[in-house]
Amino acid sequence: MEEPKIGASEFRINEAIRTQEVRLIGPDGTNLGVVSTSEALRIAQEAGLDLVEVAPNADPPVCRVLDYGKFLYEKSKKDREARRAQAKVEIKEIRLRPKTSEHHRSFKVRNARRWLQEGKKVRVRIRFRGREITYPEIARGDLSKIAEELSDVGVVEQHPTMEGRTMLMTLAPLKAKE
Repeated sequence: MEEPKIGASEFRINEAIRTQEVRLIGPDGTNLGVVSTSEALRIAQEAGLDLVEVAPNADPPVCRVLDYGKFLYEKSKKDREARRAQAKVEIKEIRLRPKTSEHHRSFKVRNARRWLQEGKKVRVRIRFRGREITYPEIARGDLSKIAEELSDVGVVEQHPTMEGRTMLMTLAPLKAKE
């Protein structure tokens, strides 16, 4: 008979635990040490709860005495909370050229400042056209000025790099002081 595969949400419970010995955690959360599986099952039945294998890869496997239905409910609740807490970072982009005027650049930087304060990442792209590519130091200077202007709200995450005919730099928002 082939033993069923354990998925992320599946746990072996009660008689499905096939090992000889298990490290047992009691119903009150205390470590009861290494006991035989039959003894662990007896303890679980006396408490009116289930024996659940929570760490099958440990040696010996770790089992807890708990209410399996409640355990699954709590686990799904934690997973939902973790997904909700996961921040989706949006990346905004400002595009410039090496010949971009000071005025034009200043309002692009103003937008970038606003986005960084909102917690979004900002990618600054300087696109070269024609022979402008022979002067990458102009673009590098522009990017360093932009990084300096935004240093109070953002930090350089990716330093200026060339990708084809563009130079890119990524700025990440400073972590909010809590």
